[in-house]
Amino acid sequence: MQADFSSDRRSFLRLTAAGFLAGLSFPLLRTLPGFCSPSPPMGADADRLTFADIQSAQKRLAGNIVHTPCLPNRPLSRIVGAEVYLKFENRQIIGAFKERGALNKLLCLSQSERDRGVIAASSGNHAQAVAYHASRLKVRAVIVMPKGTPMIKVCRTQAYGAEVVLEGDTFDEASRFTRERASREGLTFIHPFDDPQVITGQGTVAVEMLNDVSDLDVLLVQIGGGGLIAGCAIAAKALKPGIRIVGVESKTYSAMYQRLKGLPVQVGGDTIAEGLAVRDIGEIPLGIVRKLVDEVLLVEETTIERAIVTLIEEGKTVAEGAGATGLAALLEHPRRFTGKRVGLVITGGNIDSRLLSMVLMRGLIRDGKLVRLRILVPDRPGGLTKVTALINSNGGHIIEAQYDRIFVPSVKTPAVELLVETRDWDHVQALVKTLRDQGVQVMLLTQPAL
Repeated sequence: MQADFSSDRRSFLRLTAAGFLAGLSFPLLRTLPGFCSPSPPMGADADRLTFADIQSAQKRLAGNIVHTPCLPNRPLSRIVGAEVYLKFENRQIIGAFKERGALNKLLCLSQSERDRGVIAASSGNHAQAVAYHASRLKVRAVIVMPKGTPMIKVCRTQAYGAEVVLEGDTFDEASRFTRERASREGLTFIHPFDDPQVITGQGTVAVEMLNDVSDLDVLLVQIGGGGLIAGCAIAAKALKPGIRIVGVESKTYSAMYQRLKGLPVQVGGDTIAEGLAVRDIGEIPLGIVRKLVDEVLLVEETTIERAIVTLIEEGKTVAEGAGATGLAALLEHPRRFTGKRVGLVITGGNIDSRLLSMVLMRGLIRDGKLVRLRILVPDRPGGLTKVTALINSNGGHIIEAQYDRIFVPSVKTPAVELLVETRDWDHVQALVKTLRDQGVQVMLLTQPAL
């Protein structure tokens, strides 16, 4: 539930938040009721985490985390046959929900822990969240990233004031190095998901959603390491016991699904939802998910791509692969949610611009709005003019053309590959038929299954 601050406490909170921006020291926070005092950390037992812990986290985070909107979306609702509400966590300062858990953990450090500093292993949103809020709180932060981390993520994390160390070829290698350095230097390791304070911080997402839209029937939550769904499940089941909590994983990284089914964990391969690419899920989240989550669904990589495109076209928002996976579950399993009020969390929007451009282009191809045709053209004046006139008169728009005089049956019959803008696959088939009816030798190089 929303924290109920008195006027004086709200004023103090505003002054404290302003103090962060003005560079005031971290200990000022300890005078505000509701923040963690130096005390032994909570146990790792999932049974020890309660809704009261999430309410405490809510009070700590108030004024320092954006209360992102949870809004209905009619176009998406029409597409999937459910009443869809989007929680825009991609509008946080760093562009992802990870701020909640990272800041809650930082606010719960003892004075000696703050003085020594913190360390985290991450190549994505957790790294930026820890770096950003540690900087605001004047706490030293060391972020360990695998050597292959994209430079844009390295630069962003450095820009937030963290010391970035590139170590190891994989996340597991980076994580091992992180723990070794934490032990050697006395730094506090901030785990991205298997930590009580991180989990309760993430759970504030569900509190806000149900405060804003109290009659949700289903909460769809992505699963990477499990911290977000664990926190959301505790909060949602406390606020509305009858709500269904449904987890979503990519089929390439379905560690939680496999653990719940008692299967050996086999994950790996390329995924556009790199934020969910976790092999070793958290043990604390696993215990909570076993008790409170109703089911876990798996989705194809191509559906996640489709969800990214759909969120841009219909939701007017940019989501990274992990951030769009909740919608992917609705697109791939629509009958499970027909007629229900479904809350989705757009967990983040930090997607590489080049990757996003390719996803959008592949979306056009998948929908039959962009196709490639290979046409054999007689090598004589006007040969190509006839073809282009037919395409234009039938509603196609030629974007580019490329001649080929080598990989053809005859040097006297060159081929031309045309990139053509079309309306949909019905239009494509009609256009190809018209060309063939007019004696044009045409091959459709683009397939709908992309």
